[in-house]
Amino acid sequence: MERTLILLKPDAVQRGLVGRILARFEAKGLKIAGMKLMRMDEDLAARHYAAHKDKPFYPGLVRFMTSRPILALALEGIDAVSVCRKMMGATFGSRAEAGTIRGDFGVSNSFNLVHGSDSKEAAARELELFFRPEEIFEYEFEALRWIYDPEEEGGS
Repeated sequence: MERTLILLKPDAVQRGLVGRILARFEAKGLKIAGMKLMRMDEDLAARHYAAHKDKPFYPGLVRFMTSRPILALALEGIDAVSVCRKMMGATFGSRAEAGTIRGDFGVSNSFNLVHGSDSKEAAARELELFFRPEEIFEYEFEALRWIYDPEEEGGS
């Protein structure tokens, strides 16, 4: 099982899309290992977006991400990082395919509703930023036996 970070950004929360977006991840078969509604402060935003610090959009991004609450999710599943990225769609809603989160709910090139880790390494680093170890839960997820075939997919 792989774990990834998903952030439902301020626009998703303010537009009342949290339930609809979360339902998509659950319906896909991803396990919720951690979830919290929170306000991202400037320090956390600076650490999370450190790779973008010198880019012209950085100040606006930090202002946006710290403006209202976000929902942080730790999701688990086989190939969770790539599965979630496919579900999110292209970065800009105007270019995202129908059937993806951004394609179905977004048209903006600025407000793109969700963030998802782009690699296993990024997921590990990002999860540590948003969750303390005791906030991520290990539990038997009974649905797994109806989602993955352990003999064919290496699931358990």
